Amino acid sequence: MNIETVMVIGAGQMGAGIAQVFAASGYQVSLYDVDQKNTQKGIEGIDKRLKKQVGKGSLSAKEYEEIMERLHLANEITAAQKADLIVEAVVEKMEVKQAIFAELDSLAPSHTVLATNTSSLPITEIAAVTTRPEKVIGMHFMNPVPVMKLVEIIRGLATTDEVYQAVYETTKKLNKTPVEVHDFPGFVSNRILMPMINEAVFTLYEGVANEEDIDQVMKLGMNHPMGPLTLADFIGLDTCLFIMETLHKGFGDDKYRPCPLLRKYVKAGWLGRKTGKGFFTYET
Repeated sequence: MNIETVMVIGAGQMGAGIAQVFAASGYQVSLYDVDQKNTQKGIEGIDKRLKKQVGKGSLSAKEYEEIMERLHLANEITAAQKADLIVEAVVEKMEVKQAIFAELDSLAPSHTVLATNTSSLPITEIAAVTTRPEKVIGMHFMNPVPVMKLVEIIRGLATTDEVYQAVYETTKKLNKTPVEVHDFPGFVSNRILMPMINEAVFTLYEGVANEEDIDQVMKLGMNHPMGPLTLADFIGLDTCLFIMETLHKGFGDDKYRPCPLLRKYVKAGWLGRKTGKGFFTYET
C-alpha cells in the first residue's frame, strides 16, 4: 500500500497542523474545509509558522518554498478522488464525522485509507457508515501537531493489518512516534489525562486549594510541565467536558462523571484560552 497524496478535512488548528507535517515530510497535501475562509486561514497559519522557522534558521528558504509548493487549497471535497490517505480533523461530533465519512466513502478510490483524528470517539462506529470499514483507522495527533511527537494509531474492529502497517509506517515518516491503541473510549491519552484534569477541577470545586496552588502541586511535585487547570484552558473546557461525557457514557462508570464546576464554566462560555477566560484569565 503506497501513500503519496494526502487530503486533510478540516482546516482548524489541528487540521492545519496535520497538513503542515505531511507537506514537510514530502507528501502532496490538499487541505479542505467546508468554510473556504477557514482553509485560507489554515494555509496562512502554516505559512506564518514556517517563515518563523526560516527566521530562526531551523528551516532553509528552499525548504520553505518546497513545503508550500506541496500544499494545495482544495475548493471542493471532490479532491478526495485523488487521495491515497484522507485524514479527517473536524469537530468532535459523531453525526458530523459519520456524514463526512459516508461522503468520502462515495468519492474516494477503493484503495484510499480513511483516517480520523478523533480524540475519543469510537473508530468502529465511524467506520460503520462506510463500505470499507477495513480501511478506516484512527490517527490521533497531539496538539500542537508540528511540535508533539506522539500519534495514537487506533484500530477499528475491522481495520486490517495491512492498513494499520501502512499508517504506522507513514506516521514514522512524519518523524512522529506511533503507538498502537485499541478502540476504547478516550483511547490511552485521554482516558488517563481527562480524569486527572477532572479531578483537579473537583479539587478546586471542593475548596481544597486555589487554581494557582493546584497547578503548582502538579508542576513542582509531579514534574508536570503544565498544571492541569492551565492545560484544561489550553485544550478548551468544552473539549474537556465533551471527552469526559464520552468516557462516562462509553464506560457507564461514575468515576468519569464530569465535575459540576466544569459544566458551569462551559455554560458560562468560559472555555479557556480561546475565549480569554477559563480557570485563568488571558489577553485576547
